[in-house]
This record gives sequence, C-alpha cells and structure tokens, in this order.
Amino acid sequence: MSELSTPAQPPAGGSSKDSALEAVIGLEIHVQLATATKMFCGCELSFGEPPNTRTCPVCLGLPGSLPVANAKAIHFGLMIGLALGSELAPRSIFHRKNYFYPDLPKGYQISQYDEPLCLGGQLGDVRIHRVHLEEDAAKLIHLGASGRIHGSDASIVDFNRGGTPLAEIVTEPDLRSAEQAGVWLKLLRSTLRQLGVSDVNMEEGSLRCDANISLRPSGTSELGTKTELKNMNSFRFIERGIRAEIARQQKLIAEGGQVVQETLHFDPRPGAHPPITSLRSKEEAHDYRYFPEPDLLPVKIDDQMRSAAAAAMSELPADRAARLRAEHALSAESAELLGFRGELGDFFEAALAAGSEPPPPPQALANWLTGEVLARLGDGQDPAESQLSPPALATLVGMVAAKQVSVGAARQVLERLIAEGGEPQAIVAAEGLAAMDGGDELAGIVAAALAANADAATRVREGNAKAIGPIVGAVMRETKGRADGTEVSRLIHEQLGI
Repeated sequence: MSELSTPAQPPAGGSSKDSALEAVIGLEIHVQLATATKMFCGCELSFGEPPNTRTCPVCLGLPGSLPVANAKAIHFGLMIGLALGSELAPRSIFHRKNYFYPDLPKGYQISQYDEPLCLGGQLGDVRIHRVHLEEDAAKLIHLGASGRIHGSDASIVDFNRGGTPLAEIVTEPDLRSAEQAGVWLKLLRSTLRQLGVSDVNMEEGSLRCDANISLRPSGTSELGTKTELKNMNSFRFIERGIRAEIARQQKLIAEGGQVVQETLHFDPRPGAHPPITSLRSKEEAHDYRYFPEPDLLPVKIDDQMRSAAAAAMSELPADRAARLRAEHALSAESAELLGFRGELGDFFEAALAAGSEPPPPPQALANWLTGEVLARLGDGQDPAESQLSPPALATLVGMVAAKQVSVGAARQVLERLIAEGGEPQAIVAAEGLAAMDGGDELAGIVAAALAANADAATRVREGNAKAIGPIVGAVMRETKGRADGTEVSRLIHEQLGI
C-alpha cells in the first residue's frame, strides 16, 4: 500500500446498519528468490541446515566487509516486473533501512526506497504499487521459559537466513475481502512458480505476506487508518487473520473507538483470545532514516538485461487460462483452475493432444480431471505422479461421452487407472463394464426395481422427484453400474406412465 496515502478515520459510533463500512486491503508480499547464493555475498542458500553454518563476514555485518549485488536476483526481479506489467527502472539504487533488532546484525537492512527496480503494473484486478529487492533478516528463535538465562526468557539467533534475497511486491489497496485476497495470492503464487523465480513454499517461508487493512464508509474514496498484520505464512491463516482484523475494527468503530495505526500479530491457534494483538506502533518511512547504500553502485538496467529477462519467461497462468478458455470453450472456473495450476494444465493439454478415440469433449475432460481425478488424489497432488496417463484419461472420458461406458462404471475404471495404470478399453472388457443399451434387458431390470420399491414408485408418480433415488440405485446395483443413468430415469418415467 502506498505510504503517500493520507488516512482518514471512518465516523465513530453507529453500526453497519447506520453506515455500512467496507474493507480496504493492500498486501506486501515477500518472495524468497531461488538464487544459489545470498543477496550480497557468496554464502550458499539452504533450508534446514545446522544453525549458523551458512554465514560469512558480509552477511554477519562484520566491520570492513563489503556487499556485492547478486546479478541473478536482479534478473529474477526484472522477470517479476515484466510478468506484472511493471515499468522497469532504467536506474535503481539500494538504500540502508535503519532499525535495530537482534536478527539484523548490521543495525540496518539493505533494501530499496525511492528508486525501486519496478514501478506500477497489475495482476488480475489488483494494481501493483512497486517491486523492489532487499535482503532478509536472520531468524530469531524465542525459547521462552524452557531456555531461561539468568532467570529471564531467552532468544537465540540463526544467521543462516540473514542476507537471503527477497523481492517485495507491494499492491495498491484494491482488495475488499479476505476471500478475494486469498484468491489473488494464489494467482500470484502460480505466476511466480511458473516464472521459476521462487519455489514459493509458504511452509518454508519462501512466500510471506503482510496485510494492510482499513475500513471506510461504503461509496467513499478516502482511506481509513490502516493497521498491518505481519508475516502470515499460509493462505488459510491470511484469510482468517484479515477476517479477524476487519471484525476487530468494525467492533471498535461501532463502540465509538478509534483505529490506531499499528503493527499487529494474528494468532491462528484455535480459541486464541484475543486472536489479534499489538506488536508495536506502525513505522513510517521517515522512521527508518533511509539513505543510499554507499557500498553499492546504482543498478543500470540496459537492453541486454531486459531481453534476457523477457527470453526467460514462459506463458503465464492468467494468459494460459485465457487461451484455454478461448481455444476449448471451457468455463471460466475450469480455465482458471487449469491455468493457475500448471501441473493440471499440462496434464489436460497432454490428454487432448493424445488423439484418443473416441475423442473427449474438452469441458468434460476438464471436469473429470479437476473433479473425479483430484478427489481421488488429494488436494495439491500432481496427477502425473499417479499411474494415470493423459491418454488413458482422454480415452475414458471419450468413452463416457460416446456412451460406451456409464459414468458409474467409468469411476470404477478410473480407480484402477490411478492405482495401477493400464488401458481403459481393456479394463472395461475384462471387468464386463461396457454400457448396457436401452433394450429389453434394461427395461426388465427397471420393472423389477419398481416392483421392489413400490412405495418409492408411488411417490414418484405423485410428483416427488427425489423419491426416484432408491429405484435408480437398485437398477445400478443390479447392473453393476453399467446402465446409463439418463436412460434408467427415462424408463422409470415411461413405465410409471408419467
């Protein structure tokens, strides 16, 4: 969120019925870049190494040590800027951001202030304020009572993370709800992953998010006083934290209080009370006493650097979603899911390209992949890691569309394909799962089901549509799922004379 915005306090007192308030949310996202070494020294990056084993005089801030900017990190920053449609600065400089904290050995962080690498841009419906590069702080570990030293709770510092290259992406305050923030962050994560600039692993801290939140009367444009939720590291916690802070501000204003600009912490533990606690007053830019880093030359972005960044980029998730929707007439929801999750999009396009007979309708294929397949694999698993092959899924969906196998039987076949692999036609033949036609055999099974479920048949005849379920279920059990559900329903209505 822009630090130049002038905050305005919403009217105190009243309730949402008197003056409806809307949330105004901006995000600050810290992305750990996938370089081999740290931002300003040659120490190797790692995760999970023994504490304080990836350090040197530069990242420890020892006197006389001199930083050197990581060219790969600058290259990744330019790629991010291009992907977000930002203006790449012809000249960018690093600054010293001065503040004291035990995990910052120099007493300042090397960051960027008024001449960042990238300015402006947009991703989806959210405008980008800026993208700049900086180094991460070390990791401070609070031991609490278990690590008391001289009677006081103790903290220790692991400097392995200190100096890790970060890209900070700052949005404009364009978000209006926790859910919208979560959806947008998933799009950003997919975009960064597709670029290859970061593994964006939130569990390991490669993607961290701060949220600036304020309230204002609906229909107005002036910004309210903002608070900042710090360092949330999962989409679920981000959404819960934003919802909790919106609720806190709404309650405070309704009771006649005033929102104070401060930095907050969200406690995601169930039953935490209060879930939102204050960390410190919110710093302004002047509090950090920014000044240009005297040991680093300005970064001049030339045509060769721009061209190299552009050449390293592949099709972005939003572009892929738009292409899939246009080429295959997919629903917006299917296109976004396939576009935003690259592994699903790859599997879908490989299945379509397999040339299976009968061919699968694209929307049906997308539905089976994002519905039936993912339901069996578990959320987040790549279907390519199962035994199911793209051609096999395409063939199975094509067989369903051609009514060679019923949906119920196809689900049985899919279970086998995911667990063991194989060819759908062979499994259908071996298990006797080929679809039944609508001839005398099926008509006889339907008649028997009606006789065995006379009460249900009566309710269906009287207009209770839901009562047809037991009858259809009996037919499906008798046919082992081979009957087509639509044909079964037609025969039931025909034999009931309705």
